[in-house]
Amino acid sequence: MDASDHIDGQARDGLIRQLVDWAQAKPRTYGEAIEAWPSSCPALTIWEDALAERLIEVRGVTGAGTRGSEVRVTEAGRALLSAAR
Repeated sequence: MDASDHIDGQARDGLIRQLVDWAQAKPRTYGEAIEAWPSSCPALTIWEDALAERLIEVRGVTGAGTRGSEVRVTEAGRALLSAAR
């Protein structure tokens, strides 16, 4: 089950674009991302969907722990944003 089972595809896609745009706006940590985009609702899996679609990635930072890992927009994520503009 993913968010598309509970919200229409256009709304889901818009939320995913919003997440990718947010991540691209400035350097973000995993901790910031999880606070801003929590996955507490099984009907809204925007964070997981963006990861699964490889639009964003989480990269470890030596000595930073999980919450300090970097969230980066991938080439696919940048292409998604370019296509939406």
